[in-house]
Amino acid sequence: MTAIKRFDGYGVLITGAARGIGAATARRLAAEGAAVLVTDIDAGAAERTAGALRDDGLLARACRCDVADRESVEAAVARAVDAFGTLDVLVSNAYSCHPDTPLFEEGTDEVWARDLDVTLTGAYRCCRAALPHLAASGRGAVVCVGSVNGLQDFGNHAYSAAKAGLGSLTRTLAGHAAGRGVRVNLVAPGTVRTPAWRGRDDDLEEIRRLYPLGRVGEPEDVAAAVAFLASRDASWITGTTVVVDGGITAVSTGFTRRPGRGERRT
Repeated sequence: MTAIKRFDGYGVLITGAARGIGAATARRLAAEGAAVLVTDIDAGAAERTAGALRDDGLLARACRCDVADRESVEAAVARAVDAFGTLDVLVSNAYSCHPDTPLFEEGTDEVWARDLDVTLTGAYRCCRAALPHLAASGRGAVVCVGSVNGLQDFGNHAYSAAKAGLGSLTRTLAGHAAGRGVRVNLVAPGTVRTPAWRGRDDDLEEIRRLYPLGRVGEPEDVAAAVAFLASRDASWITGTTVVVDGGITAVSTGFTRRPGRGERRT
């Protein structure tokens, strides 16, 4: 566990924090001194994650939050401010991702709307509710968790469109919030070993071979990037996307490792 204490006295709210990247981020920021409100649509899972942090002597509370519901979001923000006396960091991590239909034209409005509502509009709701408190803190930061899907084609039409929109929201909100002392940035992970991949070890092994660094990501890889962007170490960084993807968007290994590629010819 890190000995760095960049977040002493900070109040932090993280959405979708019961498991995976959100839970790892909660642990990382709490280990660095933050008081963290673990929020998730699954209240029981959020409480278990917060309880595990408290068992390790860290400051954490839990709250149910459905980012698709404005009142739920506003109640969670109020809960964080009441509990910690401040809200300094928002980590917008909740998302929805439905599998694509075999043919694009077979997709439904309902699936498209759900992925956008949770992934993109949910982040909008959270930022809207949190921004006045982040501005009041004097050191406010928003870190949105995007995806490489928002940068290039990895499938999942609705999810990818929502993540691309989240990148745009990050940039426009950064411009708006800068004058209020709030920074807004985004991390874009590649494939990360989260519970969404449970039972799919063969798929992860196949995917792993495509990554230049030879492995898929772990939630802690993303949490470290979030912690940097949320901290004063990134005090002159706003409106940017930090790609945390093992090099997959920089190097098309699926192409460069084809038979015959890279062979020396004399």
